[in-house]
Amino acid sequence: MTVESTAARKPRRSAGTKRTAAKKPPGAQPDLVQLLTPEGKRVKNGEYDAYVADITPEELRGLYRDMVLTRRFDAEATSLQRQGELGLWASLLGQEAAQIGSGRATREDDYVFPTYREHGVAWCRGVDPANLLGMFRGVNNGGWDPNSNNFHLYTIVIGSQTLHATGYAMGIAKDGADSAVIAYFGDGASSQGDVAESFTFSAVYNAPVVFFCQNNQWAISEPTERQTRVPLYQRAQGYGFPGVRVDGNDVLACLAVTKWALERARRGEGPTLVEAFTYRMGAHTTSDDPTKYRADEEREAWEVKDPILRLRTYLEASNHADEGFFAELEAESEALGKRVREVVRAMPDPDRFAIFENAYADGHALVDEERAQFAAYQASFADEGEGK
Repeated sequence: MTVESTAARKPRRSAGTKRTAAKKPPGAQPDLVQLLTPEGKRVKNGEYDAYVADITPEELRGLYRDMVLTRRFDAEATSLQRQGELGLWASLLGQEAAQIGSGRATREDDYVFPTYREHGVAWCRGVDPANLLGMFRGVNNGGWDPNSNNFHLYTIVIGSQTLHATGYAMGIAKDGADSAVIAYFGDGASSQGDVAESFTFSAVYNAPVVFFCQNNQWAISEPTERQTRVPLYQRAQGYGFPGVRVDGNDVLACLAVTKWALERARRGEGPTLVEAFTYRMGAHTTSDDPTKYRADEEREAWEVKDPILRLRTYLEASNHADEGFFAELEAESEALGKRVREVVRAMPDPDRFAIFENAYADGHALVDEERAQFAAYQASFADEGEGK
């Protein structure tokens, strides 16, 4: 079954700002793959049902648990940033189904290349949530060994990880491995040249890679219609490989479509572009204020499509989960939040001068000057404190 998105798109502009809204091209909201409606009803899909046909009630509860704990961890990290414990945080709120569904579709020997928001995928790959926070606190450059979980370090440069993924996929194809690679990026990154180049190379070399685009409707403050005149998944056609749009708030559909794409890659059939049509419920990062550019009505329209509530409704209606399960999960969620707080607050303060190290192998006069200026700036706070 397919549905069309009905989300309103009326960006709010600051007072005094006049800008004509971009007109949507015909077909801007095409059909998408959906297995679980926003009301929590299971619907049939002849093409993708087979990929979740054998899913058990226990596995369904596992998907729900993954989403709940990921959301709790994400909320805790946002609160810690507001308290000054983290320098920055990129929330995944609203994108749990896209990440958990796709993450659980991967095999252990697959390799994942994330951006900086794939906290749910990291959870699926066995990366300790506390390890994600060191980078955002500034105490390390990534707190895990990528080869231990086949989960690459977070990539801040927009879109570059798609090239890394393509090169890695070309390598494992030459090695004769039957594993696959999945690269995550957002709708904004789809406008980057790196992404276009990765599409070209992966198609020409038939690389076993899945490009998983989480279209959360906003590239910081720019809506998707200002990024493209065609639906994002249709871009794959121009490169010679298939693209599919899936309901990004439907964890079952994301699981099924990603399984299909990964299996296709492992069979040597080349790349696939998956566009998970979802919504960024929070800010782009904690340095962003989304109320400046989008309307409350738009968020409200997406709240009724909440991925966690959708699966809970289905679990309850199908008698796959009882109140005891939800109570235990709530307690586990509280324990996770407590552990995250304790771990972060036990981390050392970042070395403020480390930013000047390793910029140049043999030093540089300008860097030395900037280091001295920063040292004087830091010293000024100590002087102010002594005068009080």
